[in-house]
Amino acid sequence: MVRRTKEEALETRKQIVDAAELAFFERGVANTTLADIAARAGVTRGAIYWHFSNKADVFQSLLDNLNEPLEDLARASESADEPDPLGCMQALLVKLFQGVALDPRTRRINEILFHKCEFTNDMCDLRQRRQAVIAECNERIACTLRNAVNRAQLPADLDTQHAALALHAYVNGHISLWLLVPESQRLEEEAARWVAALMDMLRFSPALRVQPQPSAAPSQ
Repeated sequence: MVRRTKEEALETRKQIVDAAELAFFERGVANTTLADIAARAGVTRGAIYWHFSNKADVFQSLLDNLNEPLEDLARASESADEPDPLGCMQALLVKLFQGVALDPRTRRINEILFHKCEFTNDMCDLRQRRQAVIAECNERIACTLRNAVNRAQLPADLDTQHAALALHAYVNGHISLWLLVPESQRLEEEAARWVAALMDMLRFSPALRVQPQPSAAPSQ
């Protein structure tokens, strides 16, 4: 009986998240209420509050599910024992682009995140969570880049913090633009090419190398 109750609770949670995904996609996050989600899921608002604190919590659950398929590759690239961290990162990014292009659910959630989510007053929790997630993601990217430097896959003087920011912006910007104008290219076919261009930027851009500090002016 306890197991059945737990299974039912998990199923109810899934119904809520699935309903929220479709409601957010159709109406935008700001224009969707918990009552809208409850009606679409066929549950009461009380059932939503049993599983989630607020609307931001529901949305975060969507984003958490989005990253799960790529986590194994991400962890491999961050391991100091991984012999090919740059290769792992390259494979991860290709899968990321292809997932957005080919998987309807991944595409919907990304479109919600990039184009249908407003950080209004009732979404302050989400804004703070996104800031923390972005900071963590930047550090995880920098960790992978440091591993690649240690494996002589990238220049020894690569500024890994700046390179991590550049990589993150490149990937997010590319996804955001493609979601707005998907007919501009076949992203699933071009994914490897775009990632290869990013790898070239990391390898060869002088602007991503550690910059010499200006000499102190001599004292008079």
